Amino acid sequence: MWLSALNEQQQVALLGLAHDVVVSDGVLDPNEERMLDEFKREMALSPYIQSEYLDLKGIDKIFDSYKSRVIAILNLLRISYADGAFEIEEECLLKELSRIFNIEPAQFLLLENWVKRLISLEQEAVNFMSS
Repeated sequence: MWLSALNEQQQVALLGLAHDVVVSDGVLDPNEERMLDEFKREMALSPYIQSEYLDLKGIDKIFDSYKSRVIAILNLLRISYADGAFEIEEECLLKELSRIFNIEPAQFLLLENWVKRLISLEQEAVNFMSS
């Protein structure tokens, strides 16, 4: 979502952050893999590009605007829920990233709630198509 609004450096960094999120709980779910592929398609990145661990040090310099930071958090929350559960490891990583991005805890909760509602609406649409 809105990944094309990120510059190339931010897109590659987001892919690394997404990798960090999906492997943080020790399990790479097929839904998470599909979402990583979806991210690559939306960002027009090669499907063969490999996502790798990304250190959070200096990440606030890469995502240098509030808009880019919110885009990152929304997409990382979305991939966190791709396997149907928001694991404690994923939550801790995203809350740390939010702290680095100067996103207030209350704002983080609003973003998380929005993502949960989006996922629910997407599932509802899938159900419409399968009826």
